[in-house]
Amino acid sequence: MTAVLQAASVRGDRSLEDFLSAYRKVSRAFYDSSLTDAELARWRARQLTTVLHHVTDRSPFYRCHLAGVDIDRVTPEDLTALPFTTKEDLRREMYDVLSGPVGEASIYYETNGTTGTATPCPRGPKDIATSNAAVEESWRRLFRTHFGDRMPVVGLMGPSELYAFGDVFTAVTASLGACHVKIWPESPRVGFQKALRLIEELGVEVVVCAPALCLSLAKAALHHGYDLARLPVKLFLVLGEICTPQFAANVSTVWPQAVVRPALYGSQEALCIATGADTGRLHLSTPNYLPEVIDPDTGRVLGDTGEGELVLTMLVDGIKPLIRYRTGDLVRITPAPRDAPLPGPVVEVVGRVADRIALGHARLYPAQLESAVLEGVRGCLGYQVVVDHAPGGGDEITVRMDLLSRVADPDATAGAVAGRLRALTGARVRVAVDTDLDPVTHTGSFVSWKAARVRDLRSAPDRAVEAARQVAHRYAITT
Repeated sequence: MTAVLQAASVRGDRSLEDFLSAYRKVSRAFYDSSLTDAELARWRARQLTTVLHHVTDRSPFYRCHLAGVDIDRVTPEDLTALPFTTKEDLRREMYDVLSGPVGEASIYYETNGTTGTATPCPRGPKDIATSNAAVEESWRRLFRTHFGDRMPVVGLMGPSELYAFGDVFTAVTASLGACHVKIWPESPRVGFQKALRLIEELGVEVVVCAPALCLSLAKAALHHGYDLARLPVKLFLVLGEICTPQFAANVSTVWPQAVVRPALYGSQEALCIATGADTGRLHLSTPNYLPEVIDPDTGRVLGDTGEGELVLTMLVDGIKPLIRYRTGDLVRITPAPRDAPLPGPVVEVVGRVADRIALGHARLYPAQLESAVLEGVRGCLGYQVVVDHAPGGGDEITVRMDLLSRVADPDATAGAVAGRLRALTGARVRVAVDTDLDPVTHTGSFVSWKAARVRDLRSAPDRAVEAARQVAHRYAITT
């Protein structure tokens, strides 16, 4: 973390240096488990008040949005005097949400705008230092577990232009002293064939990517004649969409030398919310956020643990701190186990609120549907759930699965998947083994998990589905 924080203070801004010095002490104590509850409470209370004054002084949107609120009386224990901030607010207000002009930021990013207006997400020195610090600590521990004292070569497979992926992981690998190579297969300058060649030639042991890319890369490797057991990849660090334990276990049957672990959970707007541990769990970046869990339908606050939509209040007074921001993500937050390799509450992401889907007599979260499809499955290179009206009424579900014959028993797999989904939904279910899946399944997190994995024929395609289909050709594994 030290190099990242020092790099952020090169402007010589005394207030920045003071903040980073205080943050460094809190962060170090948090990660070595010496931070007391009282110290954490003081940090959160002080930073909450600081951030609320910061946004009401410097953000045109929050000056109006929080008008009439006595911000000095708001405490971390009760944020309900503050109104929610929504994605619609961000899209409507755009630059007025920022706490300062864009020129005060270090880097300008924005959301990808696939399902709505792209919104500005610049990051300043405080934002970069505090967000990256959590990632760096997570990766230091993951790399030590898997590679001991040496650093692996890291392949970064994600977008960089107007997107934080490349800069964040470039900075983190540099701070850790690890070599990285940017080989995003979807880039027209790379493609799958070149990415695979470089993985083999450079000895890339860690691949950072969306979960769907773990399978697309395997399918491409087989297409181009590679033996997956002989490629050097040992660790997939995934982000950008849900990754159930069942999905991770399946990937390890496809890549026999590799395991899947979460890299982080976050967004362009909210930065790095939680980081991954070798247990497969995500842990909240506690010094940086106040979390709330709410009922997604009513907005009722359920507490700072439990299951519901995640709401975040950011504790760093950077260029775009968000107050009671409704992420639109469904999560379960639980206390960290006593022997957890990272501190902070465990954050399990179960899908987007908008991605809940009614099937038969059930309404399922994305994670529930994926878990039912992939429980105990081996050698699956991809799947898609197709839903239609059954001839006699109700729903009919067809699961299309691409299975490796060397590790999967297609008939047994199909029977087990159909049985689980019938029990879960009460719908008619059939499973079709198909090596030529709809290419939209490879788009993964580019638009949404649901747009990539579920084809719902009961209604017309929505904006997310149309956006995913427009970019599906970029994900051709033959490139």
